[in-house]
Amino acid sequence: MKVFIITVLAFFLGIDDVSTKLFRRPLLIAPIVGLILGNLQAGLIIGATLEIMWMGIGNVGAYMAPDLITGTMISTALAIMGNPGRSISTMVATAITLAVPTSILAQQLLILVETINCSLNGWAKRLADKADVKGTFWLTWPPAILYGFTRAFPTFLALQFGAGAIQKVVSDLPKFIIDGLSTAGSIIPAVGIALLMMSMLKKAELWMFLILGFVLSSYLKLEILPITLIALVFAFLYERATRETTTNSATKPAMAQETSSDDIDEEDYDL
Repeated sequence: MKVFIITVLAFFLGIDDVSTKLFRRPLLIAPIVGLILGNLQAGLIIGATLEIMWMGIGNVGAYMAPDLITGTMISTALAIMGNPGRSISTMVATAITLAVPTSILAQQLLILVETINCSLNGWAKRLADKADVKGTFWLTWPPAILYGFTRAFPTFLALQFGAGAIQKVVSDLPKFIIDGLSTAGSIIPAVGIALLMMSMLKKAELWMFLILGFVLSSYLKLEILPITLIALVFAFLYERATRETTTNSATKPAMAQETSSDDIDEEDYDL
């Protein structure tokens, strides 16, 4: 029954991914899967870990990113179902190990679906030429349903035939492999955060805020909430300062031009 519920959830998440995009992130998907399987705590931790690992991933231009939805659904479900009674760190390590290959495999299905959807372009153009609003609306449903099956079908196969195999494999794994997976589970999110920071901290002065946050957390031992409130104040002050600097730099040339034009008018008047 749980496999069926997760499969239906994967179907609707596939439709949501091409419509509202409300539940397409691991941080939201994994806790729902954990709640269905009766282990919300593991779902929350797995979701947070996968979210950090995949935070900077997205479709850019023609590039199709790995399927985060299918990867999160399968890896979270199999990690919880295949590790009953194990520690949460073991579940997280298993989820990370399964997330990357499953998301890449599901990525190939998405590319296939995108190719099939291109065949609807001619039909859509004919409807648009006729101003057929109702027909254009109904034409959005076949791709959406296809996206739903693209997420539901691999999820069902993996959960129906892979949970027992995963449980047996994980149970037979030596301790040093489990420890290695746990270590990888700690390193990979840090790498994801580092890549995200490198793309966001492009200005040299922004690194000062990183240093401030490190000092507040590591040396002053502040909790997340006070650090967030302090960061909010600094962000407000930085935004105000940069806005005033931009405004002043934009008004100075205009004032200089106005002054020069006034001088010219006075000279013309004297003549």
